[in-house]
Amino acid sequence: MKIIKVGLIGFGTIGEGVAEYLRERSAYLRRKSGVKFELSKIAERDIKKVPSKYKEILTSNAEDLIRDKSIDVVIELIGGIKDARKYILGAFKNKKHVITANKALLAEDGEHLLAKAKESGVAFKFEASVCGGIPIVDSISNSLVANDIHSVLGIINGTSNYILTVMEEQDASMREALKIAQAKGYTESNPILDLKGIDSSHKLAVIVRLAFGFNPDFSKIYREGITSISNLDVKYAKELGYRIKLLVIAKRSSKSLLEVRVHPALLPLDHMLSSVKGVYNALYIKGNLIGEMLFYGKGAGSKPTTSAVISDLVSLSVILEGKGFPSYNYIDTEIERLKDINNIDFRYYIRFMALDNPGVLAKISGVLSNYGISIANVTQKDRAKASSVPIVMMTHKANEKNMRKALSKIERLDVIIKRPVSIRVER
Repeated sequence: MKIIKVGLIGFGTIGEGVAEYLRERSAYLRRKSGVKFELSKIAERDIKKVPSKYKEILTSNAEDLIRDKSIDVVIELIGGIKDARKYILGAFKNKKHVITANKALLAEDGEHLLAKAKESGVAFKFEASVCGGIPIVDSISNSLVANDIHSVLGIINGTSNYILTVMEEQDASMREALKIAQAKGYTESNPILDLKGIDSSHKLAVIVRLAFGFNPDFSKIYREGITSISNLDVKYAKELGYRIKLLVIAKRSSKSLLEVRVHPALLPLDHMLSSVKGVYNALYIKGNLIGEMLFYGKGAGSKPTTSAVISDLVSLSVILEGKGFPSYNYIDTEIERLKDINNIDFRYYIRFMALDNPGVLAKISGVLSNYGISIANVTQKDRAKASSVPIVMMTHKANEKNMRKALSKIERLDVIIKRPVSIRVER
């Protein structure tokens, strides 16, 4: 029976889950795959955090693992950019296949790493980098290879989705919902990557390369988080027949232009993504052959991510038997650039906090009209505070650039108490 020796860099939550599986479930994995996977070495700087049962294979220096000629596959689970890149490139140089869950590194340097892996004649696998245990990478690259992907729409950050769910179901503020998420261990102590859409943007960059054959400049992906959303917005959106979700969106605008963006959006309550609640992820894909398809499951955590890492490991056994490499090299030469969000038209939900004075609505609608923005409906809600009243509008389609100019001007009106909240509508 073939033996594949594995080296693991990083013993955090995910690293521990992978190590535990390779130790405790090795016989089960051997029966299913026909290959024996042997955890040969673990590299972890903080060796005190690693249980004593791994003492014989533990090192504090990842270079020891990379230079070990007996190791066939390196699993990188430290995260970050600089050190992870160094270790992965070192593994390539030493002719070792690499598995990673590092979406940030892939988003910022994926094209270079894939080229280096090919140059070194080794495989580079990253199923766990997007949506945890949901097999998105393999599905897009292999199972859906015959399809011309038209669009991708998804919820791929469980923390933000959980927070929005709590805000809706418990009428909680953003701060209260965040505390609940932290208490349950669904977020880091510093949740900025989740709340500002950065984590989602990293994952979307990986998806765009696979689905559309285009390497987006990460800094040019439009990104907007959920920090400005109030439980009032969640409540009012639902009254209008919508639910607010932090979405990743990628779709062809034309042969040469691609829309790639991350932002909160109102989805109709009957949309299949509207029912995705809590820490769950979902990715909606539309292709020319398969039509509409939905992938759904837990996107984060030790167990789902371990599932994805082990999936990559088993697929590498085929490569090590000389049966070929996975191809992530699809490039669409027709796509030239990302479409500027300022040149896209949307319908909008807008909430103004205004003084309860005569003529306020006329002032607001006058500014919108000057920028070519037509109001579909407007509702004045009960007073939020003694001094202000919420005014909620839904617009017809309007240009993003014009909307930004209009809102900036409205914000400066003496009757407006707070910065207006605007959320795009996605169908």
